[in-house]
Amino acid sequence: MHLFELDETQTAVRDLARDFARKSIAPVAKDNDKHERFPFDLLKQMAGLGLMGVNIPASLGGAEAGVVSYALAMMEIAEADAGTSVTMGVNNMVAECIVRFGTDEQKKTYVPRICDGTCVAASFALSEPQAGSDAGALRTTAVRRGDSWVINGQKQWITSGSHAGVLVVWARTAPTGNKGISAFLVEGGTKGLTPGKPEDKTGLHSSDTVALSLEDVTVPASALLGVEGEGFKIAMTALDGGRIGIGAQATGLGRAALHAATSYAKERTAFGKPIAEFQATQWKLADMATEVDAAELLVLRAAALKQAGRSFSREASMAKVFASETANRAVAHAVQIHGGYGYVREYPVDRYFRDARVTTIYEGTSEIQRLVIAREVLKQTGGAADLA
Repeated sequence: MHLFELDETQTAVRDLARDFARKSIAPVAKDNDKHERFPFDLLKQMAGLGLMGVNIPASLGGAEAGVVSYALAMMEIAEADAGTSVTMGVNNMVAECIVRFGTDEQKKTYVPRICDGTCVAASFALSEPQAGSDAGALRTTAVRRGDSWVINGQKQWITSGSHAGVLVVWARTAPTGNKGISAFLVEGGTKGLTPGKPEDKTGLHSSDTVALSLEDVTVPASALLGVEGEGFKIAMTALDGGRIGIGAQATGLGRAALHAATSYAKERTAFGKPIAEFQATQWKLADMATEVDAAELLVLRAAALKQAGRSFSREASMAKVFASETANRAVAHAVQIHGGYGYVREYPVDRYFRDARVTTIYEGTSEIQRLVIAREVLKQTGGAADLA
């Protein structure tokens, strides 16, 4: 249920994503997880459906369907396979980042290639071995040499880093401080850009995650994204929107766990009746359903604010922290309801359990989200008088 009605476009995008997720992604999700297979064909098909540029202008090859449509689509894809939804989320985030901060030439060069699947993936190369939550501590450098920038450093936890056609790479162009960070567009395969071996992750096995080595990576002066020294601002702006995507992903995972647990509880019998008839099971299902619905509404609120051009940082952080922690509670309940079967790979709740864990970590940990929320709360004067 929604507090507002979806419009025709939002309904169409949601239904399109749902149909593709259930018919094409869900049947192969278990196998892709088992074999840690990056789903090239599925991603290209998703691009053909407009899912790699949901909020991107049509003039640049996007669907121009809005942020709410994007969030709805992410929920559907993640419900089928969270790993596949990660690539979709980062592709959309990078495309939006280039649309917002790029030059006309950068937009025309890269955004249509992300939207149509020519670049099957894009990457957001911000984190470093010693710089995760503290992005301002990054050490990768970019030095201007004539008409070029030369980039050197190490990146860590880069989604789609082995397969990206274009990467947004953050590097230090001045010695210290957040104002010394700039962003650059680097094409996959550029000399000196070397992906490491895929990380042996707990979950999200259909998503590629690698370290990146940048050794004298040389890009033209025109590769600078936005203004020199404003890279930190670009990153934080992009992450605000990215948190809506992760909130949507987590909501999809929570839904998947709820559906699996409900189905199993109706079928599994104990002491002569389905375990769905036991109050202990019913209370778990009730909590799961309530929290997943609440997560969905928080995500859609943040998406609607962004779409309306209003401030949404606080709401995006609320959606991300609540949805991600809800997903983890939901999958834990689902595993418990499945009993011993929840602990084996035969049942999908094992995959949901492994996939959900990282949603409280990447694109801003739960701790960082709470700092963002608290900072915004403390800006308000508060008190009953303000409500009068």
